[in-house]
Amino acid sequence: MRDFLPVCRADMERRGWEQPDFVYVIGDAYVDHPSFGPAIISRLLESRGYKVALIPQPDWRDEKSIQVFGPPKLAFLVCGGNMDSMVNHYSVSRRRRETDAYTPGGVMGRRPDRAVTVYCNLIRKVYGQIPIVIGGIEASLRRLSHYDYWSDQVKRSVLIDSQADIVSCGMGEHSVIEIAEALEAGIPVSQITYVAGTAYRTKSLPEDLPLELLPDHEAVRTDKRAYAQSFRIQYRNTDPFRGKRMAESYGSRGYVVVNPPALPLSETEMDDVYALPYMRAWHPMYDKAGGIPAFSEVKFSLVSNRGCFGGCSFCALTFHQGRIVQTRSHDSIEAEARLLTGLADFKGYIHDVGGPTADFRMPACEKQRTSGACPDRQCLFPSPCPNLKVSHGDYRRLLKRLREIPGVKRVFIRSGIRFDYVMADKDDGFLRELCAYHVSGQLKVAPEHISPEVLKRMGKPEAGVYLAFAEKYRRMNERLGKKQYLVPYLMSSHPGCTMKDAVLLAEYLRDTGHMPEQVQDFYPTPSTLSTCMYHTGLDPRTMERVYVPKSPHEKALQRALIQYKLPRNRKLVEEALRLAGREDLIGYGPKCLIRPERPKAAPTEPAGQTERGRERKGRRREGGKKKATIRNRHKKK
Repeated sequence: MRDFLPVCRADMERRGWEQPDFVYVIGDAYVDHPSFGPAIISRLLESRGYKVALIPQPDWRDEKSIQVFGPPKLAFLVCGGNMDSMVNHYSVSRRRRETDAYTPGGVMGRRPDRAVTVYCNLIRKVYGQIPIVIGGIEASLRRLSHYDYWSDQVKRSVLIDSQADIVSCGMGEHSVIEIAEALEAGIPVSQITYVAGTAYRTKSLPEDLPLELLPDHEAVRTDKRAYAQSFRIQYRNTDPFRGKRMAESYGSRGYVVVNPPALPLSETEMDDVYALPYMRAWHPMYDKAGGIPAFSEVKFSLVSNRGCFGGCSFCALTFHQGRIVQTRSHDSIEAEARLLTGLADFKGYIHDVGGPTADFRMPACEKQRTSGACPDRQCLFPSPCPNLKVSHGDYRRLLKRLREIPGVKRVFIRSGIRFDYVMADKDDGFLRELCAYHVSGQLKVAPEHISPEVLKRMGKPEAGVYLAFAEKYRRMNERLGKKQYLVPYLMSSHPGCTMKDAVLLAEYLRDTGHMPEQVQDFYPTPSTLSTCMYHTGLDPRTMERVYVPKSPHEKALQRALIQYKLPRNRKLVEEALRLAGREDLIGYGPKCLIRPERPKAAPTEPAGQTERGRERKGRRREGGKKKATIRNRHKKK
């Protein structure tokens, strides 16, 4: 019978287990749905015959919280959650957030900062040298030395600080099964060093295996140029076909070795993952708290792909899911859509069909299937590669098939499309169907900026591509008789963005009449090109110097320019314009962003201080007394 996996000893005993093979400690609440990584990994292990029990959000201050099931037979698995715990807890200004969407009722504070490290150290304290395998976004992106924005330091590999044995890097379906089989076969965890898509600790380097030696931790901690060089090597080795084994020294602590990435999942493997017996709900123990807010965002959405060849500098997907797009079959996605229509609270609307980029439904070119992605060339930046295959045909057929399912009223696309990929498509059929069927009034796209220098650092197409798309989108909606709008995502304070670049963006907003309700400051998170630029002031691809806006005040100025119409931003906008030498934008003309500040009125002598004033005040007082006397007379009458 389909049921949730055990979360307490009573659950385990009802299944007749004496001991689980794996105990999975997770920083999120337990949601058994394929949009949550721990659900996929635990169900996949279960499908291979392993007993998996979960401890969601244990109290890290209480040793008993991870002793619910006793020691597992094979290993502890640890995941910080669907989000990095530090991003989950802190805004880009390092202020503590008030809510946690992955916790019952959205309550903040149910997981520690740096959750993976804290959980692992608690397990080590209680159980000693039991095998610990870590995974998920938090562990994956900290596999090697990394810049930590929240402490403004270069931190060691998460393997060193957490005392874990292995990191399952990226999407861990292949690696976690191989690790499980090795542990079950009795291989000591210290000898499981051969699994693709993993990183491990070792006292000495293997003599018989070729590897690329990175600058050691002490060098990248103290020398920003060494950090940029190390990152460049790592970035060039994120491909499963071309990637080399890498090693980083930690002196007396030994080495961290990163194996080449695991191969991408085949279509059949993807289908199998999404066909596992998920409950598609949060655990009932959260009902009283009102459930898990993050689940509402994905409950009626469908994942159709993984991976992204877009290559945005500020995105960590290259290190996590990789650049090779992996897809599910139409049959698999339709089966899940029909399952949604049977849910009691389904209203006929599929909220999304996509992934990192919704309209990527195949690898960028044929050679990626067998040879991987090019180490020194992006598929879309600075312009589409001549070998790029551009077609929306498969995605259009999928969407049409979903629209025709009985009970489905609308199918929306919310996970974002690549407007430059749409513009590279000679067939306008996708754009027409997108506007006709899949937009709910507003389409969100991500030009991010308008300045050529900033776009170059972001790995985004030149502004003209977005402007052409915006016009094409407008004309298509006009032809269809629809009033639908573009909502551009914009980013302030990205490396490379000077005050003059920020003013260019403000002028673009003036000319288009768009005023964003929210502005995203660049957020430096581990394992992105942009974070490397932020920390080092160097573009690791070219080793060119890059201007980096870092002070909170300068970031506030750039953010205010994007929302220059707001009265509360007026002083900041004026300061920014003067710093950029653009006082011409302060005035009354149609091109001006703000008007000059009105001069304060000259102070006047208060009434009653001059002789004439005292006379007026005296007359008012006498007049008041007469009026009061008259009123009193009327009352007496």
